[in-house]
Amino acid sequence: MPFLPRHLPLLAGALLLTLAAPAEAHPGHAFGGWTAGFSHPLLGWDHFVVMVAVGAWAAQHAGAARWIIPATFVAVMGSGGVAGALGLPLPGVEAMILLSVITLAGLVLARRNLPLGWGMAVTGLFAFFHGFAHGQEISDTSRLMSFGAGFMAATAFLHGLGYAGAAIATRRKLKHI
Repeated sequence: MPFLPRHLPLLAGALLLTLAAPAEAHPGHAFGGWTAGFSHPLLGWDHFVVMVAVGAWAAQHAGAARWIIPATFVAVMGSGGVAGALGLPLPGVEAMILLSVITLAGLVLARRNLPLGWGMAVTGLFAFFHGFAHGQEISDTSRLMSFGAGFMAATAFLHGLGYAGAAIATRRKLKHI
């Protein structure tokens, strides 16, 4: 693992940042609509990092994985939001969100591609927890739909930002978008 010694300070710093704000990373959305949904991934560091990392990781793949991986994230995140709003029990939500930051950033830094099915499974698993965390806070269906639409739009935007950044960093042509 030659990437690990080189990136160890970055990974250690990311871990320390996550420990500085344990749990309660998702309050304050219960009264928000589309604008609150759109702004949260842009302002919440955990979501921002994961959403950009998914796009960057997708850019490191070839073929259809470049759009299927981010599309899987957005779709499954929506399902997680519905499950959370329905009040289904799901332990370890915040821990899985933390693990998503570490795992997806690590996959990007390691330039580690997985077969498409595994890539979809990894992003889908983490996406479900990201969606669930917000869905459980919003019980009003109209607010859930509005917040969810904004959240999903911002997520797709950040995936595109991550993809474009990775493409530029690796000098790939953006015609694949």
